[in-house]
Amino acid sequence: MPISIDQIIERMGGPDAAARLTGVGTEAVRKWRQSRAIPSRHWPAVSAATGLSMTDLQAHPPEQPNPTTAGTPPSIPAGATAVLVLADGTPFWGRGFGAHTQADGPVGEVCFSTGMTGYQETLTDPSFAGQIITFTFPHIGNVGTNHADIEAASIAASGLVVKQDISEPSNWRSAQSLQAWLRAQGVTGISGVDTRALTIRIRDAGAPAGILAFPADGGFDLAALQARAAAWPGLEGMDLAREVTCLQSYSWDETTWSWPGGSARQQSPNHHVVAVDYGAKRNILRCLATAGCRVTVVPATATADDILRHRPDGVFLSNGPGDPAATGIYTVPVLRQVLDSGVPIFGICLGHQLLALALGARTYKLTRGHRGANQPVQDLATGKVEITSQNHGFAVDAESLPTGVKVTHVSLFDGSNEGIAAVGRPVFSVQYHPEASPGPSDSHHLFQRFVEMMRQPVA
Repeated sequence: MPISIDQIIERMGGPDAAARLTGVGTEAVRKWRQSRAIPSRHWPAVSAATGLSMTDLQAHPPEQPNPTTAGTPPSIPAGATAVLVLADGTPFWGRGFGAHTQADGPVGEVCFSTGMTGYQETLTDPSFAGQIITFTFPHIGNVGTNHADIEAASIAASGLVVKQDISEPSNWRSAQSLQAWLRAQGVTGISGVDTRALTIRIRDAGAPAGILAFPADGGFDLAALQARAAAWPGLEGMDLAREVTCLQSYSWDETTWSWPGGSARQQSPNHHVVAVDYGAKRNILRCLATAGCRVTVVPATATADDILRHRPDGVFLSNGPGDPAATGIYTVPVLRQVLDSGVPIFGICLGHQLLALALGARTYKLTRGHRGANQPVQDLATGKVEITSQNHGFAVDAESLPTGVKVTHVSLFDGSNEGIAAVGRPVFSVQYHPEASPGPSDSHHLFQRFVEMMRQPVA
């Protein structure tokens, strides 16, 4: 009897061991299970680890059609107008809102975010490009939307999944309902979903690929939807920074919002910072301006000459989406030249991962990622714990850090790396979002730490 993919993975010691032995991420192992096939380039490593012959590895049973999508048209639950279909064929039915989907609905990695506030900032965070967000907090849309609470000009997320129907907004700052705002931006949402069940599924099995369908005519082809979700390549190997970065350099002087006047303008900057935009949120730039910095933003594709010709006092590496290893192909050589210049460097999120790569470390795909505003992180130097805002699906492999680079912060959820620093050099980074929009302000002090570095004479 042919051996199954699940049995092969178990013989290798489980998904983590299979990923390590074949040199891939655990997300790739999950895709082996979905597709019922292991790429032939991995067969020698699999054979060595399991003792199976090449004939055994070729004799996989054909994938059985999902009973939900085979043969007969789907039975649509009463009142359902939209569906989220996962790559394995599992449908989550609900009620659509926002924009109707066309023949090609939005496909992406289905993740969950635990933030209880700030859905507008979350949806416009460029780091969510390529992802369908499941909000674990049930009441989304109740404060509407406004022009101040956005992190980018357009929505970055591919779609959203919520529990409760979208209600009419009740907030004095609301300028438009969430429903109307999504429709204007061409983004689709689905409500009425058992988000707890979906979140548990992601927690236990990893973030799957999925597709949203909210057709105007109410017609669903589940087999076609599943096929599209299953064919989506996933975020591993995907460079998304090019898609969300600015097209040309610009200056930024707006400060953070405060009651009652809102945001102001930086009038007397003390330092000049070049911020490399891999998908920068506006509130990060506002925090830099509030800390006394004149900010020049450059695209992700900027060269070292493009960055250093501004004669910056410091260089900031922003957040962003996608696989750092893919983005690092063109950014790591640039960052190594910037490191050689001796200018102080501060990186966050994707910028943290790219800095680690430039320093000689490796990154890997997390099974489910960290997304939300309640992530506990410990500063190893002080022992203090900060509650942080995070949004990332990749992490730095702490064991790969070279001599001269130390771990500064760790996650108290799973022990993964949350910060590094170059010993004896003005270079540090964190995995989380210190601007925390949305989220707690525990980590705002890191902007001041960056400023203090810029005040020191360059060695």
